[in-house]
Amino acid sequence: MKHTITLIPGDGIGPEIVAATVRVIEATGVDIEWETQIIGAYALEKFGTTIPDATIESIRRNKVALKGPLTTPIGKGFTSVNVGLRKALDLYANVRPVKALPNVPCRYPELDLVIVRENTESLYAGLEHIVVPGVVESLKIITEKASTRIARYAFEYAVKMGRKKVTAMHKANIMKLSDGLFLECFYKMAKNFPQIEADDKIIDNACMQLVMRPEQFDVMVMENLYGDIVSDLCAGLIGGLGLAPGANIGEQGAVFEAVHGSAPDIAGQGIANPTAIMMSAILMLRHLDEMEAADRMETALMSVFSDTDVRTRDLGGTASTADFASAIIEKLS
Repeated sequence: MKHTITLIPGDGIGPEIVAATVRVIEATGVDIEWETQIIGAYALEKFGTTIPDATIESIRRNKVALKGPLTTPIGKGFTSVNVGLRKALDLYANVRPVKALPNVPCRYPELDLVIVRENTESLYAGLEHIVVPGVVESLKIITEKASTRIARYAFEYAVKMGRKKVTAMHKANIMKLSDGLFLECFYKMAKNFPQIEADDKIIDNACMQLVMRPEQFDVMVMENLYGDIVSDLCAGLIGGLGLAPGANIGEQGAVFEAVHGSAPDIAGQGIANPTAIMMSAILMLRHLDEMEAADRMETALMSVFSDTDVRTRDLGGTASTADFASAIIEKLS
């Protein structure tokens, strides 16, 4: 089957790691036509908007996109393009599998868990304004619709992937109405999935437990801001964001992305680690029901880590981005 996929190279190291990933995907033999689009700073310069209509239309038409990292200015400039893209396409579920890789030093070599993050509301939506000079108000919006939808996704994901437990993370002891609603929706949905264990943890305790005993978790579901923080914490447990894949799923399409930054300080040098975007591409292939290709690509990637010393500089090696891709392609053959 032939697939047409929207390709967004991104900023900084994005074009390099995306190009390396495309090489590996094509080496699996999957029939893909790439439709390249741009968003972010370059799109603003070229089209006067960070998210051109053509890009949104491309993703809606193709239903799937592979995206490199984007730059978001801190404290000034344009708002997050990632947030804007998720809003424009209603990509309500952010899925972040966290699994330790062979021979990559980390605190928990057996770690294997999944974060499901509500993607459309809460404080992370960036609804804020100046009340009077020196006073800023940020709005935390939690709705029954979004909370129920993300809980359903988390339980359905657990069933599909053979997981055993879903844990809701919240701060309902303090935010009794907003987080209380999220938790209420979670337990209502849990009744529809009696085969899956359901429990909850207050977010601060959950973070401590993740550091001390992460093996107690399986699938975790939480609202937007908590998910942003917890997913990075968990990536740190396996060696960093350069090893963590990500997907944004909605009814209008799915965007698979590297969740790390654009690293402009090393852009153009050919030394960036493409592991995260490659693992995101494996998630993409499974989403497309290209299971054989996904399994082969994952096996080849894991084999490079377990059987070779080919590593990019961030992992203590000397391999270039292209060298790393070539090592995976060699394992595919």
